[in-house]
Amino acid sequence: MVIIVLGLLVGLVGPRLFGRVGQSKQAAARAQVELFGAALDQYRLDVGSYPTTAHGLEALQKNPGVQSWNGPYLKKAVPKDSWGNPYKYRCCPGQHGEYDLWSEGADGAPGGDGEAADILSWDSGQK
Repeated sequence: MVIIVLGLLVGLVGPRLFGRVGQSKQAAARAQVELFGAALDQYRLDVGSYPTTAHGLEALQKNPGVQSWNGPYLKKAVPKDSWGNPYKYRCCPGQHGEYDLWSEGADGAPGGDGEAADILSWDSGQK
């Protein structure tokens, strides 16, 4: 009887908990995109432009050979997104603004719904 009750509890509570984990990963990715946005803006103030696509987000951590670089602009190395994939960055210009910064979500592919939805700098009020 105890095993049946435990099985029912896991069946009812488990999906809710797993849904929260997915929401937490999305919230963390959004927060990182916002943090990168602030660091990119500081970089631009110092250097006069955003890092190129070729320099990427690593330019926030170590000087890519440009004058007036006054970093590092991040305290630690550029992290991967919540699902272990690198963030995508395109600049000068991006397709949606001065730069584009995004995570492709849990599926690691463009588009998607739910946890697989992309986290986009141009949809989060970054610019």
